[in-house]
Amino acid sequence: MKCKTQRDCLCVFSTAAQQRSTGDECGPEDPHDEPRHPLSERTLELKASKLEEQVHDLTEQYRKALADSENVRRRTQKFVEDAKLFGIQSFCKDLVEVADILEKTTESAAREAEPSDPKPTLKKICEGLSLIEAKLQSVFAKHGLQKMNPVGGKYDPYDHEIVCHVPAEGMQPGTVALVTQDGYKLHGRTIRHAHVGVAVESQE
Repeated sequence: MKCKTQRDCLCVFSTAAQQRSTGDECGPEDPHDEPRHPLSERTLELKASKLEEQVHDLTEQYRKALADSENVRRRTQKFVEDAKLFGIQSFCKDLVEVADILEKTTESAAREAEPSDPKPTLKKICEGLSLIEAKLQSVFAKHGLQKMNPVGGKYDPYDHEIVCHVPAEGMQPGTVALVTQDGYKLHGRTIRHAHVGVAVESQE
């Protein structure tokens, strides 16, 4: 196509140049475009290592929290069980004093009873008291309350309280020779110490 004038030729040239410029701007993206600062393999390894450490720390924290929770559960369960077993401890301490009175009364009645008495009223009372005492000890045992029988055994400061010393005649020194007040245990726990006399070597 021939331009009629020089002005027309300049116009055509300008239009073609503009079209080429516009086509360059709107053309498809360069397939070779890449991020200017790609992550290196070393950087990825460091990040992966840090994530592994964080996972390990969180796992340890979880295990510790789980163990603490289990310990709390066990302590709570033990507390509840002890409360069930020893909730009557104060009541038992008072009740064993009644048992002491009953035992002394029975012994006293037995000494006063005479087999030749034509009216063996006292003897019958003594027998009744003995039955009551046996029944009371049976109830004690049912609920885990037991009387100690320390005579002949080794002195134990956790169970016994020394009130006197007696010559060791036929007994090993340090063993319990007599009991002046019975001791009691509730489910294996001493709730009242036995008052005892301990055998010692005689000093001549």
